[in-house]
Amino acid sequence: MVSGFRILPRSLLGGLLLAGLLALILACSADVSAQQRKLRVVTTVSMLADAARAIGGDRLDVSSLLGEGVDPHTYRPTRADIARLSAADLVIANGLHLEAQLNETLKLLGKTKTILFAAEKIPDGRLLADEEYPDRKDPHVWMDPELWKLVAVAIRDTLIERDAPGRAAYEKGAQVYTAELDRIHNYSRELLTAVPKESRVLVTAHDAFNYFGRAYDFEVEGIQGLSTESEAGLKRIESLVQLVAARKVNAVFVESSVPERNVRALVEGADARKHKLAIGGVLYSDALGAPGTYEGTVIGMLDHNVTTIARAFGVETPARGMQGKLNQ
Repeated sequence: MVSGFRILPRSLLGGLLLAGLLALILACSADVSAQQRKLRVVTTVSMLADAARAIGGDRLDVSSLLGEGVDPHTYRPTRADIARLSAADLVIANGLHLEAQLNETLKLLGKTKTILFAAEKIPDGRLLADEEYPDRKDPHVWMDPELWKLVAVAIRDTLIERDAPGRAAYEKGAQVYTAELDRIHNYSRELLTAVPKESRVLVTAHDAFNYFGRAYDFEVEGIQGLSTESEAGLKRIESLVQLVAARKVNAVFVESSVPERNVRALVEGADARKHKLAIGGVLYSDALGAPGTYEGTVIGMLDHNVTTIARAFGVETPARGMQGKLNQ
């Protein structure tokens, strides 16, 4: 025995080393756990994913089932989709029958996990009716920034409920996001009020722009109904041919998530009547643009749509939109 030191039994020394190793492993695990403690949020459509990312920032791991150019009205979930939804801490859907083929899946999941139907948090009096189905409301609420702000607030509040320590971050994120929505709303009004009132007829592939029309005083005509599952018959196309000729409408718009065939049929029908009808551009309706692009955000989508529409009606617009970021 060396003076001042004590030699520990091998079994005790081994136990202490093992305990230290376990403590180190647990400490490392705690660190990793803290780093991975992001809420896993799965949204149905990309517009909701954009809002969740803007509000939640680094506290969330956000993904969307439906991506660029995918039609939510007709999309059917895969097994992989159901697995992703089941593994999420929070599922955010639009609701109002937008995700028609996902409804049953979402209802079943709602028995065991938190599902936010964000658009259904908007007061009923601010929603537009679906003329085809009187018991339903128009689900395309992202077309009006004022309504989308209410969706953002619903997402913020639900995130705070699920992750109370993140309250300050979520409140700040929502504040910044809604300020951007105010900015695009003001930009839209400024551009679109320059369109002569008698010319404000917006003809698109399907009825996704009624909230836009109400917000900016446009008459909106969709070749198909609110859902792209609605068939556009010859009678509907013929009535629109008569309308565009009578109102001297010179532009019609295709949509990124809807096939062009009905729009082409309308253009050909107008041409047969000696009325020149041009395609004014491609609008984003039920899906955002490519991930990682400006148009892949709600602000960018709205900027693209408004700038494209105003330009088609002869209004002088900024070359690359409100923020100079459009890929035009």
